Amino acid sequence: MATITRAGQATMTQTMPSPHATTALVGSPVETNWREQLPVLAGRAVTLRELTIEDAPSLFSMLSVEEVSRFISPPPTTIEGYERFIRWTHAQRQAGQFVCFGVVPEGMTHAIGLFQVRALEPGFATAEWGFALGSPFWGSGLFLDGAQLVLDFAFDQIGVHRLEARSAAHNGRGNGALRKIGAFQEGLLRRSFLKHGTYYDQVLWAILDSDWRQRHYVSSETVQ
Repeated sequence: MATITRAGQATMTQTMPSPHATTALVGSPVETNWREQLPVLAGRAVTLRELTIEDAPSLFSMLSVEEVSRFISPPPTTIEGYERFIRWTHAQRQAGQFVCFGVVPEGMTHAIGLFQVRALEPGFATAEWGFALGSPFWGSGLFLDGAQLVLDFAFDQIGVHRLEARSAAHNGRGNGALRKIGAFQEGLLRRSFLKHGTYYDQVLWAILDSDWRQRHYVSSETVQ
């Protein structure tokens, strides 16, 4: 379904979160030192948490199939590769360069996908995000639920000003999901994505912190 772009080119885990982890409910920002540990973000039907090694088998089975992997940078080809990826995400988070949340549907314990945010410049003012979900969960509403949590976290906790995404031009589902969440299509990056020896076009999307806050303001006014 969606797009892990350059962030996913590094190497790509999970158990239950630490009992000291912070839980953030929808619409309730939480002060947290995310470099030390990611908070647990709770949505309507999904929980986002830091990946653990125990997530590796589930991620391997969900994200390594062709219908998912054809839209993302080559994922790890073994469970051990996902374990290395998980350790890498922890190290990059501690360095303040990258965060990666595992997507855990209600009633499940292991991640079936992930959301990533990586800094494109020092200070994280400009960042790039990517996402991938196992195909059995496409069209389930998990993306919108999780994406809202991730964007709130990026803008309110990390302090991102501009959040970019790149999606393969032929990935209709991924581009539709980005449009639905409120991203603006800013351009076409010609032959910018290499997959199996072939270059493909990518669509460049962006959301500004002001865009996101205005969207929330309009939504809250509509509800009232």
